[in-house]
Amino acid sequence: MDSYIVLDLEWNQSPNGREYSNKDLPFEIIEIGALKLNCDLEIVDEFHRVVKPTVYKKMHFKVHEVVQIGIGELKRKGVPFVDAINDFYRFCEIDDRNKKKIICTWGNLDLVELQRNIKFYGVENKFEYPLFYYDLQKLFNIRYPNGEQDRIPLERAVHMLGIDIRRPFHHAFDDAYYTARVMQRMDFWPVSEYYSLDYYRVPRNPEEEIYLHFSGYSKFVSTLFDTKEEAISDKHNSDLICDRCNRMLKKKIKWFSTNQRNYYCIGICPEHGYVKGKIRVRKNDGKYYVIKTTKVVDADVFEEVMQKYEESKIKKIIKSRRRNAYNMGDV
Repeated sequence: MDSYIVLDLEWNQSPNGREYSNKDLPFEIIEIGALKLNCDLEIVDEFHRVVKPTVYKKMHFKVHEVVQIGIGELKRKGVPFVDAINDFYRFCEIDDRNKKKIICTWGNLDLVELQRNIKFYGVENKFEYPLFYYDLQKLFNIRYPNGEQDRIPLERAVHMLGIDIRRPFHHAFDDAYYTARVMQRMDFWPVSEYYSLDYYRVPRNPEEEIYLHFSGYSKFVSTLFDTKEEAISDKHNSDLICDRCNRMLKKKIKWFSTNQRNYYCIGICPEHGYVKGKIRVRKNDGKYYVIKTTKVVDADVFEEVMQKYEESKIKKIIKSRRRNAYNMGDV
């Protein structure tokens, strides 16, 4: 029987600014809150731990403003992170592989920072790989599209659904409670196919590469490459395949970039028409991997991509002329 672990975290950071952060732990978890829901989305258990800080001895002023917790209180009430995460593992029944557990969060940061803390303290990472989870903030935006690109904050979602506000926000357990209430109220099942993939751990070899298919698009996550150029030029990464019929496509618009992070192309499937490809290049432990999505699109999207392509060509020409002029001493 499936269970859903609705998780929320609070964390502290260097009070003196980013340049003084511990590079291995820029965000130190200070509170873990979670609720367990059964397959009917009923709350059946809860979890809360305050974590004793060891890296940052003072609160960042912005963090203190939001969470209203002082270092003294954390030291008095907190337990070591190792104890807290092992207690959380037991709460999740993570060693029982016969019980399917799905982590649910509001946003895509909590699992990254939780695993970063796990690694920092030398604890075994017991989460499944690949790790699929529900980003309820993303699902809320899919379920209630409002034309905004920015994701909706939890407090606003609570107001939109008319959920009673009986406790403050910005504490891990309270925010986990509100996230669970949103999950219960938001008509979750129609959007439940749109699970998310955690990118803290990525494929280490071609055999681990990940292929996902959703209604309306497909996603591919590559193995790691030493350089960004290798990742982009790899034929397997740059192939364009129709997400509906898996046909290899010839590109009408070849891969191009507008910002050196995102790359686009368009192919034509004889059965399904225009297919848009998008590659995002990301870094992990000093190496590079790509996330490629493919999607059947209409003529309007084709024209938008074509316009971006033409603009990128003009920018390249201007940049090349400036470089040549500089080399010739004209500027």
